[in-house]
Amino acid sequence: MAEANNDPVFQIQRVYLKEASLEQPNSPAILLEQEQPAVDIQLGVEAQQPADGMYEICVTATVTTKIKDKTVFLVEAKQAGIFEIRNIPGDQMQPILGIACPQIVYPYLRANVSDIVTRAGFPPVHLAEINFQAMYEQQQSALAAEQGSPSPIITQA
Repeated sequence: MAEANNDPVFQIQRVYLKEASLEQPNSPAILLEQEQPAVDIQLGVEAQQPADGMYEICVTATVTTKIKDKTVFLVEAKQAGIFEIRNIPGDQMQPILGIACPQIVYPYLRANVSDIVTRAGFPPVHLAEINFQAMYEQQQSALAAEQGSPSPIITQA
């Protein structure tokens, strides 16, 4: 018997490494340096809706290590997840997409970045735990200040 089901749905369909790159532009000379490199880590979250009720959430990390002004290595990785999300009240969708989904995807990104760096012959870089709720609230505050009202995190694909 087929009845319309209006129960909330939140399911992980797939988690995957969407993009990954490693650059060592100054090797091998930079590898002979004895100085400790400076590490800069940038994170980002994107969301899009490729189909009705389906959302792709991407968490991106860019890790740059430098000695003086020369890059030792640069790693960019984008970890994605596809989530089925249905029958969720509209006011709850943005926090789910900006907080809950990235929290699920991020541990995979951390593992992949650490693995890439280690396989490149460097000591592992361990990305810190992230409070996605604080990050989301900060982004919403910044957007509200810029535009005068909050902006949605998702884009239509």
